[in-house]
Amino acid sequence: MSFEIPSDLSYTGAVAMQRRLAPKLILRGTVRAPRLVAGADLSFRRGSNRFFCAVVVLDGKTMDVVEEAFSEGISRFPYIPGLLSFREIPFILKAFAKLKRSPDVLFLDGHGLAHPRRFGLACHAGLALDVPAIGCAKSLLVGDYDEPGRERGSSSALVFLGRRVGMVLRTRTGVKPVFISQGHRIALAPAVRIALSCARGYRIPEPTRLAHRAVNRFRKRRESE
Repeated sequence: MSFEIPSDLSYTGAVAMQRRLAPKLILRGTVRAPRLVAGADLSFRRGSNRFFCAVVVLDGKTMDVVEEAFSEGISRFPYIPGLLSFREIPFILKAFAKLKRSPDVLFLDGHGLAHPRRFGLACHAGLALDVPAIGCAKSLLVGDYDEPGRERGSSSALVFLGRRVGMVLRTRTGVKPVFISQGHRIALAPAVRIALSCARGYRIPEPTRLAHRAVNRFRKRRESE
């Protein structure tokens, strides 16, 4: 299965690719006690097409960083809502390929099934890498939900077109919730459980929080060279 993004890929072609790949997702499975948990994030300067990516691998128990990998390059795909994975996926795959360790689960700073065509960034990355993947987004893209309780661990269903596509999870008491959705090779309940277990005092779970910090350090260093 090829996940290469053609340089001349059109909007219509990208949408068609999402619709073709979405049925190939595996939306079941669990990771009971992940030994290694990874997070990926990207950074770029506003108005620039140069993208920087970090994939950070953490110890599943301590959340200590055990490995980091980076990539950078020019994105040829334009900014189009609902097609952001086509801008980011080449850099995630390139960075992931540099890892010496294989994580048990991968967090993406974006949506999975909670997407207009049920194929967000976490689905695209999970399918391309064939790893259990979880989307953890900071804002709503599609769907409706009831506000979860204020206590850490409270959650409510995210529903889109009559189907549950994720959960709205409170990772810290009194702080805005995050939007958890399946990417690939994992069921929703374990995805929520792992996301909450990786949230250690911050709104954002450690894998993507630390990947965000790492990629911004990397970008600043490269831009100053």
